[in-house]
Amino acid sequence: MGEQQDKSGILWLSQLLGHQGIKTDVTGEHIDDELGDSSFWLTIDDSSLTQAQIDGLLGDRGRVLDAIQYLANTVLNIGQDPAEQQSYTIELQGYRQQRRDELKAIAAKAAEAALASGGEHEVADLSSAERRQVHTFLKAYGDLETFSRGREPDRRLVVRALGTSDAAEDE
Repeated sequence: MGEQQDKSGILWLSQLLGHQGIKTDVTGEHIDDELGDSSFWLTIDDSSLTQAQIDGLLGDRGRVLDAIQYLANTVLNIGQDPAEQQSYTIELQGYRQQRRDELKAIAAKAAEAALASGGEHEVADLSSAERRQVHTFLKAYGDLETFSRGREPDRRLVVRALGTSDAAEDE
């Protein structure tokens, strides 16, 4: 993606933080994950932030950081041709990477449970973005399928061994 989009992302996040009275640096870096997905990571420098500011930006279970990331991906891609749109990830204190590692472990555990039982295994209490990540992690298992069931706020990820009879799905 373009250098101008990268600069726009850094500027947008810096201005958003400034509007909240938070003066800090934001850096950006393109990161490709092991699944081949690319994202422009906007990292908030926490060296000058108070713990209260950090807690406020993270929110309960990363929900504020999720909301900022959602806004970044929406606002920064408005008017962009779909082929030119860029994925943005907002990072603070290593939260995203730590949570990604936790989600990989959750995915592996769910896969083991579904394969061992030959049936379904439900994973609750994930945000929609986290469910998408777990769906993606589990694509590596050719003998499993995944889908989401239920409605927010009680939407769950279901991991199921292939060949298991269909239950009510809400993909």
